[in-house]
Amino acid sequence: MPAATLPSAESGDIRPLLSSELPDWNGGNDAPFPVVGMLVGEGIGAEVVGAACDVLDHIREKTGRRIDVSFGGKIGRLAQAECGAALSVGVINFCESVFAAGGAIFCGPGGGRFVYDLRAHFALYCKLTPVRHLAAIDDASILRPERLDGVDLIVVRENAGGFYFGRSEIRPGEDRTAIQDCAYRDSEVQRILRPALELARRRRGRLALAVKPDGIPAISALWTENLEQLAAGSGVAWQVLEVDNAAYQLIANPRELDIVVAPNMFGDVLSDAASVLLGSRGLSFSGNFGPKRRAVYQTGHGAAQDLAGLDRANPVGQIFSLAMMLRESFGWQREAAALETATSAVLGQGWRTPDIASATSRIIGTRELGRRIADAVTDLL
Repeated sequence: MPAATLPSAESGDIRPLLSSELPDWNGGNDAPFPVVGMLVGEGIGAEVVGAACDVLDHIREKTGRRIDVSFGGKIGRLAQAECGAALSVGVINFCESVFAAGGAIFCGPGGGRFVYDLRAHFALYCKLTPVRHLAAIDDASILRPERLDGVDLIVVRENAGGFYFGRSEIRPGEDRTAIQDCAYRDSEVQRILRPALELARRRRGRLALAVKPDGIPAISALWTENLEQLAAGSGVAWQVLEVDNAAYQLIANPRELDIVVAPNMFGDVLSDAASVLLGSRGLSFSGNFGPKRRAVYQTGHGAAQDLAGLDRANPVGQIFSLAMMLRESFGWQREAAALETATSAVLGQGWRTPDIASATSRIIGTRELGRRIADAVTDLL
């Protein structure tokens, strides 16, 4: 395998910041040095976050860059058992202090209402999930390589409204009734459609809106009408896909998609479905963004309690979310590119966790894969 090399600005391979299209976001950090708040999470959190921290330590040692890392308290079901809330007051205060210092939150998996309550509290209304084909693991994919070549799309998910934040109750009686409200305002829809359109304009000029016009007509009409108004004169070719068709197109024709924007629940399902294109949910990652440069970076998978402590979890999604944080919140383009290049190189050499192993792979554990990626990053920087 040829030696890995870093992309360069001259070659046009340095990626522009996704977050730069968001309001109140300048793509850089004015603090004297980056501040990172770590939330380890539960289940496999300690293992995958630990692997990412090891990579970050290698980057700091090799480059001499200063970064202030601190650890917050328990989240998710661990916090629920301890204090009765998946998002505790202590963790809220911790996140507030990190954001006040111009920093970002790096988050492991947390169950219960943790992610929803965190997004609501800090108005993290935009979730960006990049889905880019990783040729290094073609041999592990359940899809044919020729179907994946050139796949490069982003799911833009409205992250703070819709069903997940509506009134929820079960009314008692002989035949109980469950109620779950879904509501959107024009302003909520517009603030996610604007950056989605700008991302599409800056990339390949195509945007797909995933709604359900006949099944959920009022919500779908609000989103479609706002898109039609905002897209006028933008130069972006847009289409409306019924969400079930959008899920099909993600798998059947992913190269035809560029930006996929969706209400909260639909975006949740579609971004998870898109992980099939990556080869494993263990490779998926995302950033949650809100006003005043608030950002939380996480994987696209859960706590995987059945894998906890077994040294079998795939740390790559957590490591890719680290690269996303370095690039988007701190402007560390070279380090982010090195991390992604190193990861691809190690996987291309056949070193894999069980979830992405093929017949010819050399299966290793979470710690070992993280260590090999860390070493490869050091060699590149």
